Formats: sequence, structure tokens, C-alpha cells
Amino acid sequence: MTSPTAHHPVPPTEPIVVAALCLRDAEGRVLSVRKRGTTSFMLPGGKLEPGEGAVVAALREVHEEVGLVVRDPAPLGRFTAPAANEPGHCVVSTVLTAELPGEPMPAGEIEELCWVDPHDPVVPPGTTLAPLTRDHVLPALLAGGPRVVVVGVGADGWDGLPEPVRQRVTAAPVVLGSSRQLALLPRVEGQRREAWGRPFGESLVELVATHAADEPVVLASGDPLVSGVAGTLVRLLGPERVEVVPAVSSVALARARMGWDHDACVVVTVVGRRVERVLRELAPGRRVVVLSSDASTPAAVAGLLVGSGHGATRMTALADLGAPHESRYAGTAAAWDHDVPALHVLCLEVAGDSPTAWASASWAPGLPDDVFEHDGQLTKRDLRASALSRLAPRPGELLWDLGAGAGSVGIEWMRAHPDCRTVAVERDPARAARVRANAARLGVPDLEVVEGGAPDALAGLPAPDAVFVGGGATAPGLLEACLAALRPGGRLVVHGVTLETEVLLAAAHGCHGGELTRIAVEHAAPLASFTGWEPSRTVVQWSLQVRGRSAE
Repeated sequence: MTSPTAHHPVPPTEPIVVAALCLRDAEGRVLSVRKRGTTSFMLPGGKLEPGEGAVVAALREVHEEVGLVVRDPAPLGRFTAPAANEPGHCVVSTVLTAELPGEPMPAGEIEELCWVDPHDPVVPPGTTLAPLTRDHVLPALLAGGPRVVVVGVGADGWDGLPEPVRQRVTAAPVVLGSSRQLALLPRVEGQRREAWGRPFGESLVELVATHAADEPVVLASGDPLVSGVAGTLVRLLGPERVEVVPAVSSVALARARMGWDHDACVVVTVVGRRVERVLRELAPGRRVVVLSSDASTPAAVAGLLVGSGHGATRMTALADLGAPHESRYAGTAAAWDHDVPALHVLCLEVAGDSPTAWASASWAPGLPDDVFEHDGQLTKRDLRASALSRLAPRPGELLWDLGAGAGSVGIEWMRAHPDCRTVAVERDPARAARVRANAARLGVPDLEVVEGGAPDALAGLPAPDAVFVGGGATAPGLLEACLAALRPGGRLVVHGVTLETEVLLAAAHGCHGGELTRIAVEHAAPLASFTGWEPSRTVVQWSLQVRGRSAE
């Protein structure tokens, strides 16, 4: 191993605009790649294609170069350095960072991989470390990454900010926010202001990376940690890199206007998310505060309420809370016909039109089978409840629902807690579409569906906390792949109805342990002029909790 080469001045040429991703392993080392015919190790990345932003370009290049699917990269910075493989040129790179999601493998034009310790950046003999990585990326990592200040602004705008907060905003070299928020500020000579683009998440990461050196001020509405941008930035950068200066939240103002105690209502955000999220919260007499996306939200919510049998629900839209022109609109979902300003909070007092409106109100496992659309490929109610009791959903955990069918297990996993997540893998396109429709109708529209067969379709998915295999367990290598992927403490539940699957599960139980159960369910049904027991197919259930890193 040799030390990197000495620093070189940046040549005065037209820069090459690129995007790169700094992938870190569990020891904090940085993945570097070397292309065929070159001698420099650099970050995975490359030039932007027409119409691409930096985030999309970096993720695409990483997949092409090392075969990894990366989710939720964080901003690191925007840097200018001499181009490693194009003498006489320089690169301007938007650099993102993420934890390593899997095992990288050289692909495409990549010949060699190298792990670089930021504290001791050495590379193999006869090679060098690219100036961008050596002079900018590694120092930025050691410094801890970007710092931002998030300032909450109420509907009363600039006048509502305390003087010390105003001074911080006017002193900032860069201010980021929505066009509406930026328009509230007075003119400041020399200050750069940039509005979010679309999609918001990609724009946020790219703009923070671009202006990382200036420690930008980010504007948010009300309390930035109430379904706001500050929560996203804390998740990406860490709490030590984000300073939050809150204003009074729109939720607090809405509760004050409605006279609702904090413990007597629930908050649901549909800002940048599917409005069907509201449906999970419907129960008799429940009070729901909805953080709306825009002026179209009340009508969309009213349509969902009417369609689900809750047309009698009382809706109140509180617009421009805290501003001199604050306004209020009220009515039932069935009769809603108001045009509401874009900046508002929607309050619901849930009421049903009939007893059938509450068929899917419970969060307990084992919803009635008829709340799911299906073609017969459905994990039935009693078996579903048994599986979910062993899968044991916990807040923030991820389930793989393999051979999802109608998606019932994955849907009920997500209904158990708002932070639970599911990736449903289903080979049949019609069934995959049905999973999406069922998930939206039952209030968990963020359920992710991957069309394909396991185990091939599992490549690149984030590691699960639990796996349910409802069908296809005999696919070669499937159980081994599931066991290897599970996080420590993860749970696996597999159902089988065939003799071949039963033999497989018995062998797995003998090898790994766990719980092996045969479940036979019978329901009373007409038998001539009498009533008799009608049996369903007996199901073999194998369940296992992984104690260590994996069960291999």
C-alpha cells in the first residue's frame, strides 16, 4: 500500500458535472472504485444524463458500477477538484453518503474495489486516490458533514419571528425553503435563496449538499419537527448537525381552535404522501388532525370518507392559522363543497353511516377476509392472526411478505403501527396491483410492492426484521436467503399446504429449531337441512426467531 499523491491545483477548464456516492461500511471505511485502464481510485458515480438530478444519477451509477441499490442517501457536499482520469479538466461533484446496503461487486467498467480509511487513506501500490476523494470527501466526513439551521415560520410570517431569529436569517449566506416561505422574507443584499424543487426529497438532499459549505438556513412551517423538514434532516445528518428554531406548530393551533386535548386526538400527515393514510385512523368518535398537502386535500379526504361509509364525519378546515386572515370551513364529508386555501389543517370527527363502516376499524390481527379483494390467494383470517402473532410487529420494523397474494399479512403488519413498513413481493402482475389497491383502501398506501419471484427479487432490498412466506417456500434457495437476510432478533414464519413443503419445513425445523405447528380450521356451514363442520386445508406453519446475526 502507498500513500496518495500530493495535492494538485485545479486546472482552469470547463468543469465536468458529476454526482458521486460515498458508501461507508460498518468500520467507517469508504468504498472506492478503479475503472479499467486507469490508476486512480474514486467514489462510485459519474456524469448526469439528460433530465437527471444529482440524487438519481448517483444512485443509478452505484447500481451500474457495484450492483447495489441504495435508499435515502444523505447530503455531504458539492466540491470542485481536478479530474482523476481526464488531465486538464476539473470535476464539480455533488457528493452524497450512505451506509453500505450489501456486498458490492465490480460491474460494467469497474475493475477493482478498495476500502479507504478516512484517517489513513492509502491505496494499492501503483495507484492513487482521486483528488476529489482525498482533498474534499474524506475531510468532510471527518468533520461530521453539513450543518444546517431550521427556522420555523408561522402564518404570520416575518413579523411573527423574534428579533434574534430574524437576525440569524438575515445573516445567513444561503436560505432554502418553499417559494411561499422565501417570499415572506425581506430583501437581503447578497443573500442566495433557493426554493425546493420536485420531487421534494431529492431536491432537499441536492440543495443541502450544494450549499453545505455555507451552513444554510432552512425555512419550515411552524414547528419543523411536526411532520416537517427538520425530521428528515435529523434522520439524514444526525441531531448534532441540525439546529431547530421552532415556532408554534399548526397542530397546537388547530387543537386550540377546536378545543381538543392532546390525548384526545391523533395527527396524520399527508404532506407529500398518499391521502389514504387517513383511513387507518377511522374509528367511532375518533378525532383526527390531518396535516394537508394542499388545497385539494379536503375534497380528497371527503371522497375517501364517503366511499368507506363515513360520510357523516364532521370536517373542519382551519386555514392560515395564526395569521390576521385566518379562516374556518366546516361541514360533513357527504356534503363537503368548500374551496379551502392551500395552507390549512383539516380536523375530523369520525362518524359512520352504518355498522359495516367499522369492519376494518380494528388494528388487532385477523381482519375479516372480505375486507380484502382477492382471487382465492389469501392467507385466511385465523391463519393470518397466528402468523402475525409470531411475526410480532414492532414500531419501525420492516416485513418482507413473500408470495404476497392479496397482501393481507403485509397490510396488517403495517396497520399494527404507523411506523411499520412492508415490502410485498408478488410474481403475478394482477395480484401485485390488487395488493396495492388493498393497501390503499385499508389505510397503508405506502406499502411497497416488488413484482417478481423470490429469491431473485430480494436482491437489493433492505434487510428485514421479519419475513413471511405465504407460498412458494419450495423455491430453491428461498429459505436460506430469508434466514441470511434477517436482522438479529428477526422472525421468520412460513406456511405450507403441500406434502413437499411439509417435508421441507420439517427438515428446516430439525436443522434450525423454532416452532413447527399444524393448523386445522373448521367453520360451521349448512349441511343439507342441518349444520356441520366444513374443514379448510390443513396448514403447516414453521416459525423461528433468529438469535444472532443469522440462522446460517
